[in-house]
Amino acid sequence: MTVNGVGAEPWRPTIVALNGSERVGGNTEQVLKHVTRVARELGAGVEVVDLRRHTIDDCAACGDCNSRRVPCALDDDVAAVVRRMRAADGVIYACPVHGYGMSSIMQRFVERAGVGYLRFERPLTNKVGGVIVTGRRYGHTDVHAQLVHNVLLNRMILVGSGYPAVVHGGAPGEAMTDAEGLAAVTHMVTRMVQMILLLRRHLTVTGESLPRPAGTERSALRF
Repeated sequence: MTVNGVGAEPWRPTIVALNGSERVGGNTEQVLKHVTRVARELGAGVEVVDLRRHTIDDCAACGDCNSRRVPCALDDDVAAVVRRMRAADGVIYACPVHGYGMSSIMQRFVERAGVGYLRFERPLTNKVGGVIVTGRRYGHTDVHAQLVHNVLLNRMILVGSGYPAVVHGGAPGEAMTDAEGLAAVTHMVTRMVQMILLLRRHLTVTGESLPRPAGTERSALRF
């Protein structure tokens, strides 16, 4: 295929991976390098977005989140990150456990992106979603469940891949010794890429994307 006489890049699956760790070179970052390697072997590309490198303000006390129908007025980097998510075929939330819960930067992003940008049209509908959680020993499944709820709320497709992609490790590098956890990550990424390819094949054969539900869940509640 050519565009204006110039060979166009062939299509390949793209995944945006949100790194919710504040630590440079930490376990979450290293696991995402593993994700990138696995995806590359399957012919897919991964763009890692380090949330720590972006300005993500706390929600302000405007009080109109349940009534307004326009994006958030706060001027920070959340909108730009959401645009990158919208442009991808798949989205991975990767987060360390902090105090039995999500890291503060991932919590802020989920709140701001959800209330400020994603609730109006659910633009991530039918994208393939995945969740990875890293941490020393406790709280993995709680954080995993919270992020899975977020994936489902945004009408993404969550592909079963066996055990949850939770990786154990405290000091930097320890997560890369968790063979079972890394295997779960590999299975998840593989299934995500397979589903993205299946959706692409459906579009190619039928000329149609998967249907999108009309309105949002908030429409029925008349917010």
